[in-house]
Amino acid sequence: MAYSIYTHDSWGQVPVGDFDSLEEARQAFDALRQDAWYGQDGTVKGIELVQTTAQGERQRLEWFAF
Repeated sequence: MAYSIYTHDSWGQVPVGDFDSLEEARQAFDALRQDAWYGQDGTVKGIELVQTTAQGERQRLEWFAF
Protein backbone atom coordinates (compact mmCIF):
# COMPACT_ATOMS: atom_id res chain seq x y z
CA MET A 1 0.00 0.00 0.00
CA ALA A 2 1.04 3.55 -0.61
CA TYR A 3 0.32 6.68 1.36
CA SER A 4 -0.13 10.15 -0.12
CA ILE A 5 -0.68 13.68 1.10
CA TYR A 6 -2.85 16.21 -0.74
CA THR A 7 -3.62 19.83 -0.07
CA HIS A 8 -7.09 21.18 -0.82
CA ASP A 9 -7.75 24.71 -2.00
CA SER A 10 -10.30 26.62 -4.04
CA TRP A 11 -9.02 25.04 -7.26
CA GLY A 12 -9.07 21.40 -6.13
CA GLN A 13 -6.51 18.89 -4.87
CA VAL A 14 -2.76 19.20 -5.18
CA PRO A 15 -0.56 16.15 -4.55
CA VAL A 16 2.20 16.92 -2.05
CA GLY A 17 4.00 13.59 -1.87
CA ASP A 18 3.86 9.82 -1.83
CA PHE A 19 5.30 7.65 0.92
CA ASP A 20 6.01 3.94 1.30
CA SER A 21 5.36 3.80 5.03
CA LEU A 22 2.57 5.17 7.18
CA GLU A 23 5.12 6.48 9.68
CA GLU A 24 6.87 8.62 7.04
CA ALA A 25 3.53 9.90 5.77
CA ARG A 26 2.34 10.84 9.27
CA GLN A 27 5.60 12.70 9.98
CA ALA A 28 5.21 14.72 6.78
CA PHE A 29 1.51 15.33 7.49
CA ASP A 30 2.29 16.64 10.99
CA ALA A 31 5.07 18.87 9.64
CA LEU A 32 2.72 20.42 7.06
CA ARG A 33 -0.01 20.85 9.65
CA GLN A 34 2.39 22.84 11.84
CA ASP A 35 3.90 24.85 8.97
CA ALA A 36 2.95 28.49 9.53
CA TRP A 37 2.79 29.25 5.79
CA TYR A 38 -0.12 26.87 5.21
CA GLY A 39 -2.14 28.47 8.00
CA GLN A 40 -1.35 32.05 6.97
CA ASP A 41 -1.59 31.63 3.20
CA GLY A 42 -5.38 31.66 3.19
CA THR A 43 -5.79 29.71 -0.06
CA VAL A 44 -5.00 26.28 1.37
CA LYS A 45 -8.13 25.01 3.08
CA GLY A 46 -6.86 21.66 4.35
CA ILE A 47 -4.50 18.74 4.03
CA GLU A 48 -5.40 15.09 3.68
CA LEU A 49 -3.50 11.85 4.32
CA VAL A 50 -4.79 8.95 2.22
CA GLN A 51 -3.98 5.29 1.81
CA THR A 52 -4.08 3.86 -1.72
CA THR A 53 -4.79 0.17 -2.20
CA ALA A 54 -3.36 -2.04 -4.94
CA GLN A 55 -6.67 -1.60 -6.80
CA GLY A 56 -6.19 2.19 -6.82
CA GLU A 57 -8.88 2.96 -4.25
CA ARG A 58 -8.16 5.81 -1.85
CA GLN A 59 -9.19 5.89 1.78
CA ARG A 60 -8.81 9.01 3.93
CA LEU A 61 -6.81 8.40 7.09
CA GLU A 62 -6.51 11.95 8.39
CA TRP A 63 -7.79 15.41 7.54
CA PHE A 64 -6.80 18.81 8.90
CA ALA A 65 -8.61 22.05 8.03
CA PHE A 66 -6.92 25.46 8.21
